[in-house]
Parts: sequence; structure tokens; C-alpha cells
Amino acid sequence: MTTARTILRQWRTDDLPLFAALNADREVMRHFPTSLDRAQSDAVAHRLAQHLETHGFGPWAMEIPGVTPFAGFVGLMRVGFDAPFVPAVEIGWRLARAWWSKGYATEAATAAARYAFDTLGMDDLVSFTVPANVRSRAVMQRIGMRHCPDEDFLHPLVPPGHRLRRHVLYRLNADELKA
Repeated sequence: MTTARTILRQWRTDDLPLFAALNADREVMRHFPTSLDRAQSDAVAHRLAQHLETHGFGPWAMEIPGVTPFAGFVGLMRVGFDAPFVPAVEIGWRLARAWWSKGYATEAATAAARYAFDTLGMDDLVSFTVPANVRSRAVMQRIGMRHCPDEDFLHPLVPPGHRLRRHVLYRLNADELKA
């Protein structure tokens, strides 16, 4: 899948070192319980690639042609934990810091959402993060997602009492997607 400035594609072995660097960056991982070492990062990449292969959609590796072969990932993933809003498909992203604040996440997320609605025939997408993750929440808002405060939740995979347990939930349907 291509946008004006990005390519969303299958994962490649040569993405793994750049993905590991991204996942080891404490600022990138600030709103996650921990940063990841190389083995953990490779395992995540494998799961993301496996989701793509199994479902025909997933978190695609994001390339910026002429700029970087791997900037992070953007895409769709079935929510894999129990919560009141499940079953659901999440739209999400994680980019290396060098590519923040340049519009790449918004551009690629818009394309992924269009694919979900126009090609896959999905009705609704969700996205979630911790309340303090203003950058990610801004991307959600820029693509037309709406915060659903009555659906905010305690993430079941984050331990009770952890500062990152509370999550905000956003929704998007095809009529709300911004151009």
C-alpha cells in the first residue's frame, strides 16, 4: 500500500535491527510498560508479520522512499485481550523518533483506515493509549477518530497499580474518516 510519501509493506529481515533500535528508545516507549531488548523486539516483529500473514492485514512495516527503508509500523490488528469493546480491530502505529511530527503517521494511518473500510469492509476501528500520550491521541484526532470516554478502560495486560494501566479509547467508522 502506498501513500504520497510512504509505503506500507510486509516485514523484511533487514527491518529487525531498526525495529529493535526503535523499541529500545526510552522516549519512543515512554507510554509502554518497558522498552524492549533485541530478542523481545524480534519476537514482536514476528508476531506482527504473522498477523499479516494470517489475517491478510496487520501492522505493516512503513518505509519512506528515498529517506529510510524502515521508519516503524502502521496498520491494523485484531485486539488480542479481553475488554468490553472486544471483538475489535485496532489501528495503531509506532515510529522512530526521527520521523515524529512530520505527518507520516497520520498519512499512513489514513491509508490503513481506508483499506479497512473500502477493501476489507470493516465497519469500525478502535485505537487506544494512555491519557498522557498526546502525540498518538493527536494522530487519532487528525484521522477523524472520536474519544469515547465511557469506554476508557484499565488495560488487562498492564499490572494493577501501574501508572500506564488506564487507557483512553477512540473509535472511527467509515463516515468519520478524514480525507
